[in-house]
Amino acid sequence: MRTKVAIVGAGPAGLMLSLLLRREGIDSVVLEARSRAYVEQRVRAGLLEQWARDLLIEIGAGERLQREGLVHDGIRLACDGRLHSIDFRQLVGRIVTIYDQKEVVKDLIALLLSRGGEILFEAAATALEGLDTATPVVHFHHGGEARSLACDFVAGCDGFHGISRPAIPDGVLTVYERGYPFGWLGILSESPPPSDELIYAFHERGFALFSMRSPTLSRLYLQCEPDEDLGRWPDQRVFDELEARLGGACPLARGPVLQKGVTPMRSVVVEPMQHGRLFLAGDSAHIQPPTGAKGMNLAFADVVYLSRALVAYERDGRTDGLEAYSRTCLDRVWKAQRFSWFMTQLLHRFPDETAFDRRRQRADIGYVAGSVAAATALAENYSGLPLA
Repeated sequence: MRTKVAIVGAGPAGLMLSLLLRREGIDSVVLEARSRAYVEQRVRAGLLEQWARDLLIEIGAGERLQREGLVHDGIRLACDGRLHSIDFRQLVGRIVTIYDQKEVVKDLIALLLSRGGEILFEAAATALEGLDTATPVVHFHHGGEARSLACDFVAGCDGFHGISRPAIPDGVLTVYERGYPFGWLGILSESPPPSDELIYAFHERGFALFSMRSPTLSRLYLQCEPDEDLGRWPDQRVFDELEARLGGACPLARGPVLQKGVTPMRSVVVEPMQHGRLFLAGDSAHIQPPTGAKGMNLAFADVVYLSRALVAYERDGRTDGLEAYSRTCLDRVWKAQRFSWFMTQLLHRFPDETAFDRRRQRADIGYVAGSVAAATALAENYSGLPLA
């Protein structure tokens, strides 16, 4: 097989890249290790920044998004029984949209296939070869056979545990990593959310997040131990704890729990995000705490930059965009990491914190809630910085 761009991974990054390239007449093949059914049902959080929502609509993948996505004008901070509103629309003229990542993936797959794009499901990439040459090759298994895909460029969009990043030789990458001494215990509840906006709650017992999937489905999270035993958390205890951490700021409805799980938290950035003709995008290059809601948005930003660079190369023979890819992406990635860390340390309880730290956190929340300048900075970062 032969194509211009071999894309490893059919997540949001890989699918979006293939669509952006196809729009410009550049061929690509997407290789995905899992089945289509698995990929379309893989549970991930889904919050779209304003520009990412606009991009999906622009490329033709926004019909269901506009019909079913939940538009939010901002968020609310809960502290000491009070709700503080951060109005993005008023502060920076932007919104965010709740729309499950698996729904985004369904829409992108359907659109790509309808436009003649090529996705090979259950095609597990096994090796990347010739990354330092003009003709790299991706080896993979498909239909019980060993096959290969020759290409001009490889886009590694296969996540943190994929083969793309490990294909870069030892000593090339610098890995920046931070672990967190807590995780999130999350439930999906068949109950109306407590507010029409997301609530980020600060409490002596730990952080809580009150989100939603729809007007009748709530997605609720509690700060917990990273290795928390779910057996210790029957449904009633979960709701009791959520109610306690909401602090009486507003009523909390209860309902049947449909899902329950623990999400560990970490920050990872690798530099550079490229080697030879391999370009990393999305989770293969960076992981951030979910507090800042940046995962899918950063993945889209990476492939927008990469598609621009590949188009410039194909049309005009320019290499400046390809050479600057890592530097351009990392500028945005580190700003997103900074914001995710800011939100995480603002709202979570750390095991080694002191009474001083708790008072400082309250002062931080009061400052954000009471200062137009501080609230504007939060709104600007949360709703999405402009693309370079």
